[in-house]
Amino acid sequence: MTGGSDKFGELLQRAGLDIVGDRRTEEVLPPRAAWRPVIAFEAEPTVAVRTDLPDLVAELNTQWHRLAVKEGIIGEDGVFLIDVAGNGTGCAPRGWTRVRLTARWDLAGVLGERPGQPEFLTLSTDGNTLLGATTEEDEVWLVTVDRIKERQEAAAQTKAQESPEERAAAWASVLQGPRPRGRLSELWAHGLALNPSTPEDVRARLLGLSHFLLWRHLPTAVVEAAMVHPEWKVRELLAEAQPDITAEQWARLILGEEHPRRRWVLTLLAADRRAELTETVHEQLSADSYAPVREETVRLPRLPPRTVNALAADPDPAVRAMVCARVWPHLEIPVRRNLLGDLHGKVRAEALLQHHQDHPMPQSVFDSEDLKDRAAQTCCLERDLAENLAHHGTPAQRCALAGNPHLDPDLVGGGTAAGSERPPADDRIGCADARRPARAHSRRGGPAPTIARPRTGSTAA
Repeated sequence: MTGGSDKFGELLQRAGLDIVGDRRTEEVLPPRAAWRPVIAFEAEPTVAVRTDLPDLVAELNTQWHRLAVKEGIIGEDGVFLIDVAGNGTGCAPRGWTRVRLTARWDLAGVLGERPGQPEFLTLSTDGNTLLGATTEEDEVWLVTVDRIKERQEAAAQTKAQESPEERAAAWASVLQGPRPRGRLSELWAHGLALNPSTPEDVRARLLGLSHFLLWRHLPTAVVEAAMVHPEWKVRELLAEAQPDITAEQWARLILGEEHPRRRWVLTLLAADRRAELTETVHEQLSADSYAPVREETVRLPRLPPRTVNALAADPDPAVRAMVCARVWPHLEIPVRRNLLGDLHGKVRAEALLQHHQDHPMPQSVFDSEDLKDRAAQTCCLERDLAENLAHHGTPAQRCALAGNPHLDPDLVGGGTAAGSERPPADDRIGCADARRPARAHSRRGGPAPTIARPRTGSTAA
């Protein structure tokens, strides 16, 4: 052997292979054709080994030998055929080389660009079984192809009958190469999602592949495709992130969701995003069979008075309590009275906390209901009650009182006046936080909802 053949022979020797006999033409599938099923787009590995494995080379050699013995690649005399990618033969026709393993063979460590990145084919001497090793982005694939002669015969018969379109598709599959996998595929999708030049039809196909897509302003067609996407996570992220959702699309997105818990999540997201829905949608959500949906409906902006009154009489106490906490200023006086006398303690407590924003709370109410720290921090208190809490309340009550915006000026700081014990350090820190101005926020961080003014009839109390 001379030139490239000498170098190839040296490569095989370094890999621990003995060349058997002289190079000759084998009556089997030529190497260039044998590579196609190994690197084709639709190829699937028989074994995939991650490239970050600590003992990668040893594991690859073990797996190759196991498959080579199992599939009959290595004959009874130990001989098999081999071809290595880029074996230095240049433009000359490539042929198989007959080899046999020596005692110190190492195919995965030598037959590739670097150790652990093998690119080689092995074939049984009868040409009927192929075992290839090829390196992908983060895995090394061992691909087995059996019954080669049977497949060749079937392919020949099919080819004799194939149409020009089928022939073109077959060539396209060969030229397309292996498809991206794992992290590469994910990064590719992210790049397309963030590229402003990506065509609209391609963006629609990225749904479910890149979370970056739905945070951008999207054409109506892509938003519509996301609304009916079979994956729930896509529809949920659409509701959370997409800036271009119309009131009509919100209605179809929420009301079209059959699963009650998912319908609740979509209503919650609509409320968080201050989505303005139509009165018809408000009415449908306020009558939803799932109580958490009705509870989140209270947080939607511009609720019509009729919907508010219906929610104030909801059979679920959590919904009625939310009405008290969120829309109390917009309730009619008879509705407020009903909530103040509600049989459920949680509802009654929320109603009292709201009622005593502008009606001084007496000691009797403070003691009779489970209000305590919340009332001390947010409610308008009668003078005697405020003085008692300032001078004799628990440290937690005095800290809560420090943040009360209704407190008389002479009582501000009363929790540390003479005759009362100084709160512990942790309580003083809490008091400092409590003195910060109170803000009307929802329990999830959003502002309180607005209520649409009634067109006719009595105004909200």
